[in-house]
Amino acid sequence: MPTDAKTILKQTHLSVTDSRLKILLLFLKEKKALSHADIEKSTGDLFDRVTIYRTLQTFVENGIIHLIPTTDNTVKYALCREDCVKGHHHDHHVHFICDVCNRTFCLENVPLPEISLPKGFRGDHMEVIVSGQCQQCGGTI
Repeated sequence: MPTDAKTILKQTHLSVTDSRLKILLLFLKEKKALSHADIEKSTGDLFDRVTIYRTLQTFVENGIIHLIPTTDNTVKYALCREDCVKGHHHDHHVHFICDVCNRTFCLENVPLPEISLPKGFRGDHMEVIVSGQCQQCGGTI
């Protein structure tokens, strides 16, 4: 994925608005998963909750960011890889949530487990969340 926010917005045929630009720059700068509350805190009074929500939804719909469910039933968002496009996410990887610092990591090099579904079932999407301690908080390699 390009590292310039304006380029990303133009490649996805989205108009470059102040909210889209600033929120996308935040994802590019932080390089970690962010919650709606994280974005609100970082942008201060620049944008209201609805503007942030709509911007995040637009980014998800256009393959810029993907959703990460969390253990407390909230959602975080992370940048997509280059092969995600409007309506087609290809971010099929394990997510790790640290129980100590609460950071969320995309573990793209960890293979997803093979799931054998019963006859008559078709899986279209799978979420794998692993929780524990990250390297910085005492996890070991």
